[in-house]
Amino acid sequence: MKLLFLTLSILYGIMAPLSGLCEDKPIVSNASQQCLDCHAALHPGIVEDWKKSRHAMVTPEKALTTAELSKRISSTSVPDDMKSVVVGCAECHTQRPESHADTFSHNGFSVHVVVSPADCAACHRQERDQYAENIMSHAWKNLAENPIYQILKQSILGTPVRKSGKLAFNPPDAATNAETCFYCHGTRLTVTGFEKRDTDAGELEFPIIDGWPNQGVGRVNPDGSNGACTSCHTRHAFSMEIARKPYTCKECHSGPDVPAYKVYETSKHGNIAASKQSTWDFQAVPWTVGKDFTAPTCAACHISLLTHPEGDVIVQRTHRMSDRLSNRIFGLIYAHRQPISPDTTRIRNSAGHQLPTDFNGLPAASYLINDAEYAKRQQTMQSVCLSCHSLSWVKGHWQRYDHAIQSTNAATRTATDIMRDIWKKGFASGLDRSANPFDEAIEKKWCAIWLFDANNSRFSSAMAGGGDYGVFAEGRFPLSAHVAELHEWLMRKGK
Repeated sequence: MKLLFLTLSILYGIMAPLSGLCEDKPIVSNASQQCLDCHAALHPGIVEDWKKSRHAMVTPEKALTTAELSKRISSTSVPDDMKSVVVGCAECHTQRPESHADTFSHNGFSVHVVVSPADCAACHRQERDQYAENIMSHAWKNLAENPIYQILKQSILGTPVRKSGKLAFNPPDAATNAETCFYCHGTRLTVTGFEKRDTDAGELEFPIIDGWPNQGVGRVNPDGSNGACTSCHTRHAFSMEIARKPYTCKECHSGPDVPAYKVYETSKHGNIAASKQSTWDFQAVPWTVGKDFTAPTCAACHISLLTHPEGDVIVQRTHRMSDRLSNRIFGLIYAHRQPISPDTTRIRNSAGHQLPTDFNGLPAASYLINDAEYAKRQQTMQSVCLSCHSLSWVKGHWQRYDHAIQSTNAATRTATDIMRDIWKKGFASGLDRSANPFDEAIEKKWCAIWLFDANNSRFSSAMAGGGDYGVFAEGRFPLSAHVAELHEWLMRKGK
């Protein structure tokens, strides 16, 4: 009897956390079941991943009955044919077939390959709407349709060639773009035709999608929408735990241009996470500070719904990441306030370029957030800090952070003034000569100052409060060294 009691107790302990998910046997739609019957043999990794997901266990109808703060579904209603079945293959890949250029006939169904945020909006409308106002969702356009960024990209990715004794960089090809800058920014997915393939089910026709595969944050989808939810909520489990852990953000924020993960990893927050995260609850909604986790991850600071143990809301969930960001600290060329519009191709500086500042550091103020919005966003982020730190600690941290922005911008201004003298004297060719200002060796040294050195210093200040990344590890030491080298190069040339 003791053994039986012990066995039953263990089984109850295992099953109890799932009781809210499995009170009724999940109902899979007939369409999704047909997909599973074939793809379980063809793509077992996909199917088994999905089986472990919340989508496979909870119907939208059930999700809508969850207490408000615990809801993972934000739409107030869902399509009738989706309410009482779990979210399976067909619920995602056969929605709105008329809107998808990649829709094709597949075993009696109109199926599209690419699932977009507009499809996810059936259950997650608020997240879709917020993400559409997020600068990430415009990442493809902001890079591809900005002439200044394009010539910077060409100087980095282009194939170097010698022409008439001079070095030049040919534009990068599509394959290079897709696996470099557009890997994170997103590609533009275009259906270029259809092809027939011999399969175990006979000859089937599939779309040919230029730019595929890709899961970049600003991907332009065949239905015209922007973004890929799978950038963070990876297929096919779409796990909240994965999205909340910093390794997911590391994929695109490892540096040295945006060294967020490297700085986080060496910070006190990262120290605690590395040691304690095995004891944290990454699935809880809301996410309770001190109870579910004891140090912030990227998601805690920028996205998640956070509460005090007593239940009071600290910050609401948002997929408009700039809601908690007052500054844009990676230099273009200077750190500056966040832009008003996520479409940064609208910005024009004093010289008419699509840059948030001019080369003197003067901001394109009419395109950037005003004082009131700046203060509001700063206060929102500080409320996260204050859930673990005293007011004096938070104020001191932010004062140093503001100073880091000012001092690194000042260093960048000095470097840029030297570079402008180099252009003026004809020792290199910049925008004033309708030339690429980033492709010559001395120009690349100037780029490293604001693209790497100043950025590392600022990220170290913002996320760690200082440390090695603010000094020797691509921080202030290389910044000062590169400025000195830039100056000495000009002095030698001028003799």
